[in-house]
Amino acid sequence: MTTELQTDHNQLFKNIQRELDISPSKYQQAVDRYTAVGNWLEKGTYRNPQDVPHIYPQGSFRLGTVIRPLKEGKESDYDIDLVCELQTNKRQTTPGEIKLSAGSRLKEHETYKDMLDEEGRRCWTLNYSEEDGVGFHLDVLPSVPEPDQQYLSCNAIAITDKKDAGSYEWSTSDPNGYADWFDEKNRPTFELIQFSEKNRIFMENKSVFAQVDKVPDQLVKTPLQGAIQILKRHRDQRFSEHDLEEDKPISMIITTLSAELYNQEPDILSALKGIVGQLLEHSKLVNPGWYEFKESYAGKSVINRKSDEEWYIPNPVNPNENFADRWHENNHRKAKAFFRWVAWVQEDLIEILDQYELEDVCEALQPILGKDLVQKASKGLLVASASNVTSGADDDHPRIEIKNPSQPWGLNER
Repeated sequence: MTTELQTDHNQLFKNIQRELDISPSKYQQAVDRYTAVGNWLEKGTYRNPQDVPHIYPQGSFRLGTVIRPLKEGKESDYDIDLVCELQTNKRQTTPGEIKLSAGSRLKEHETYKDMLDEEGRRCWTLNYSEEDGVGFHLDVLPSVPEPDQQYLSCNAIAITDKKDAGSYEWSTSDPNGYADWFDEKNRPTFELIQFSEKNRIFMENKSVFAQVDKVPDQLVKTPLQGAIQILKRHRDQRFSEHDLEEDKPISMIITTLSAELYNQEPDILSALKGIVGQLLEHSKLVNPGWYEFKESYAGKSVINRKSDEEWYIPNPVNPNENFADRWHENNHRKAKAFFRWVAWVQEDLIEILDQYELEDVCEALQPILGKDLVQKASKGLLVASASNVTSGADDDHPRIEIKNPSQPWGLNER
């Protein structure tokens, strides 16, 4: 592969990531929406004055890995996750009281009450329809500080979990702790690129930001974040209407494993190759001789298969939470789906680059990542590539110089 072609491939994946990413104006719109919801919740009347909630984002929006989900093969509204952490003593309340108090406060708002979905298992969801046709599903997660799990960070929260019978139970989560862990993995590369990226974003979005230091960190995307966004879109596209769609890898697993395996590669394509290459090694865990791999990879594996054949992918900030707790079910169906997907990524996004020229790569990626997405990402790049080919074509032919041309061009012959 020539250096020029490798540069084009890197730029293509960077363009794909930028097309996948939430735009600065849309990001600001989401911030405005959840800030307004937070202000409304904070001004509510609660049992004790100190119960006033603390509102903050979590999940992919907080991590900078948000993309629009696919529903029935089409891009849908953004999912934005918001924590509503009431500063209430867990031992002096119940999960049902916390859940219903947040819901009651939202229903008091003349606009929010009509946007509110039916009560979810853990969240209250507000559905926003926007003028540009791209809306938001804002999931509000009621919670209180978690004092009982000493092995977790001081940021841990107790969340409400509504059971099928209508009863409520406590469950434990630590979205801020997870975000801090992810930031640590991401920080070295982020610090290298933040100033140049913020300047680029500001120059392209002066109508959104008054000055460059107003560009939020969440809009600066490292190769790790870009790789995760592309992996999530590939998963959504590949499993759409597939027999294994119900078993597709969850975003938390993709994000956690990618962050664990990221080695500060300088571009998205290198990051993808590094992450996928290591995951392919772990695919030996679904083979009959999996125990030998487990022994040889001891201490280095990010996916573990136990002797009882259960699987273990720990939450890095809560080792008691296993993201792969259902992988052993139905003859390891979810585990097999995960490693089949890893093989697809290797074939679809890595090996394809060694087989085709840029134009053919762009065409081959359309059914894999989405036709509109790839066409937008490749449009300017293909024009530039074609221009380079045309301008360079003359260099492939011998230059013919006519020293004594005949008339009328020979001005010395008159």
